[in-house]
Amino acid sequence: MVAGHHGIIPDDSDLISLSLSRDQGQGSAEWHPAQDALVYAVASALKLDLAECVPLTLPSRAFQLAVSGLVIMADWISSGRGFPGVSEISGVSIERARARAADAVVRLRIRGGWSPRPYRQVPDLVLERFNRVSRPSQLAAISVAERMPGPGLMIVEAPMGEGKTEGALAAVEVLARRFGADGAFVGMPTQATCDPMYTRLRRWADSVEPGLPVGLLHGKRRFNKEWAELRSLGFGCVNEDGQDEYGCEDAFGLADSARWRVADHVPADWFLGPKRGLLMPLTVGTIDQLLLAATRTKHVMLRHAGLAGRVVVLDEVHAYDVYTSQFLFEALRWLADAGIPTILLSATLPSGMRANLVHAWVQGATGRRQVAIDDPSPGEGYPVVRSVTVVDGHTTIDALAASSWRHSEKVDVEVLDHGVAVAAEVGSADDDPAVVALLRDRLAEGGCALVIRNTVARAQQTYQELEKVFGSDVRLLHARLTAAERADRTAKALHALGCPDDPETKRPHRMILVATNVAEQSFDVDADLLVTDLAPIDLLLQRIGRVHRHNRPVADRPERVRRPAVVVTGLRVRSGLTPVFPRGSEAIYSRYPLLRAAALVIGSSADGWSIPEDVPRLVRRGYGDEEATPETWHAAVDEARTEWIDATCRRRSRAEPFLLAGADRLGLATLSGLHVQDTEEPRNDDAVSAVVRDGPESVEVVLVRRDDEGYLTLSGRRMGVNGEAVSDPEIANEVIEATLRLPGDDELAAAAKAELRPLAGWATDNWLRHARALVLDASGTFTLSGHQLTYDHDLGLLWQRSSRRRQ
Repeated sequence: MVAGHHGIIPDDSDLISLSLSRDQGQGSAEWHPAQDALVYAVASALKLDLAECVPLTLPSRAFQLAVSGLVIMADWISSGRGFPGVSEISGVSIERARARAADAVVRLRIRGGWSPRPYRQVPDLVLERFNRVSRPSQLAAISVAERMPGPGLMIVEAPMGEGKTEGALAAVEVLARRFGADGAFVGMPTQATCDPMYTRLRRWADSVEPGLPVGLLHGKRRFNKEWAELRSLGFGCVNEDGQDEYGCEDAFGLADSARWRVADHVPADWFLGPKRGLLMPLTVGTIDQLLLAATRTKHVMLRHAGLAGRVVVLDEVHAYDVYTSQFLFEALRWLADAGIPTILLSATLPSGMRANLVHAWVQGATGRRQVAIDDPSPGEGYPVVRSVTVVDGHTTIDALAASSWRHSEKVDVEVLDHGVAVAAEVGSADDDPAVVALLRDRLAEGGCALVIRNTVARAQQTYQELEKVFGSDVRLLHARLTAAERADRTAKALHALGCPDDPETKRPHRMILVATNVAEQSFDVDADLLVTDLAPIDLLLQRIGRVHRHNRPVADRPERVRRPAVVVTGLRVRSGLTPVFPRGSEAIYSRYPLLRAAALVIGSSADGWSIPEDVPRLVRRGYGDEEATPETWHAAVDEARTEWIDATCRRRSRAEPFLLAGADRLGLATLSGLHVQDTEEPRNDDAVSAVVRDGPESVEVVLVRRDDEGYLTLSGRRMGVNGEAVSDPEIANEVIEATLRLPGDDELAAAAKAELRPLAGWATDNWLRHARALVLDASGTFTLSGHQLTYDHDLGLLWQRSSRRRQ
């Protein structure tokens, strides 16, 4: 076995060992005589005696899957017309094959990650990479990484704004140098959180080795200005959408010209083809890209080939529901089986979730479903870094607590109890007048407030009410904006409320940002005041992490918002009775977690919370066995708990058929059976979400307009009678920028898939020919199966449900 850019590349004896694994008693019934003949023909040509190559042991299943992916990768490269074949059997040899492969790697610019260097300890790795002195939690992450006996699982729990990302990347470098990895995959919860992480990862990679290419892997990356700028520097022969399925062709002889030289930071075009994104050695992407490696999808082995030789970092691991978590647990089993170091980050990780993550890792590392392992140092310290490693069947548990880099600060907790509409339309917010009055008082001398609503409709309505009073000081951010508009508004919010050390940050005298949960996590803004709808306690604490996030002089904050405060809306408190929540909040989060969070909020409103000191205690009380609800609520809480448990079991069961193998198949020797009941490789973000995300289906559309003369872009540029003007790249990009996702509703999604099609003139564009056009009339409205959809350039997409669905 020899080391390669992605960790492992088999030599000839290893491949024969894989071919002979059928003799170990697994899967032999599925072997076809033609496969036997091929193996023996290749062995004969290579002058190998198969009888002398019977393996003494079998490689792990994860290893076998990664090698399968590498074989497919090699096949796609060699199948391109630009790759010359060998016509005579006498010309077949290992030496010549390796020389031809090396030539292809150079020609296609396929490279691995950083260059091999011996691991060395430095006094302050964070200082060396980020020009900032290490914080205690970051030092703890580095220390735990240095003393792990083998590739294992690390869990970093630290407060919001603590610098978990920098600590994790420092730990990545330690683990990579110690255990031979040459790249990393960083998984984020959403596309919106990927973009700022991409910038941070590029800066870190450049400090590790100048010029390292870093990939961005999500469906909207073309809207990322940094990615688009880097791509414009290169000249490749495979387009962004990778229509050449078999590899790159140098049809115009560009390889020999000066134009072929591109910026070092640009990933090779070959990696941008379909199904190849994870093969980029240094990548930021949505966690869905990793979760698909845990599913029964075609070409899943390419994802495992890409992950081999990496260190995996997953952020915000508390944020995934029970359905998605099943794929996360399955992914951890395969990562452990492959010996891929993995780092998980969270500020608000419930102990039960932590135990499940550790359990899944040990299952994968040992190949056993039944494992007994203690939760490493439960409840001890915060921040805390934990690790679990399995070497030669022996499990090692480690934990190192650290002090927070900043002292805990008292956060005032208030309940704005002015009622919520529960019988009216979802999203109706009759507490808006109280929110307006509150902000008029608190921001009288200036200051910046963040208002988070649980639904888009509530956010839109609140924005409208606030704009009447505060005018242009109010901004709106949610997921039902076009891709370009959302990216632009996100960038402006970060520039206005970002880190004061960033020269691009220009903090206004007064600003109110109304948002949905897109501002909940991995959103580096510093608000003076938070007004938020009630959410489960871990997510509520994440939102509080946006308040007084950065160390700024007290005098810089106006007097009335000088103390950090959170004002909780979205619940009606009733004496002796359980609170009432908006229907939309219950639909998203379920009644049971909201009741437990409400009890903590109401019980703490007098004294407030000490953040971050109280975070572990609050999360335990919000999710643990200890009930924190008043006695008069118990009957309602018990009923809500039963409904929640039943729903959890149903969702867990729905995920099981899609898992790549599942816990029941742990310990098998080969990959036999993994191809049974496989599903198609997801072609777009909709298909990805359908596999690894639960809840109502949502469909992506492209907004265009139409008048008597033909079609127009959303902004008004002519596209012709059939939309054919997209042959102009500038117009095509403008069209694609008007992409957005419809509200999550199964009836609406079914109608969109049945009725919406690409325009006839889009056939020449590789991306648009697969898109669904939603054609707006002169008023910006489209009616789809009784659902009225209107796009307002200020508010975003407005949705009026079908009259059949209204209650």
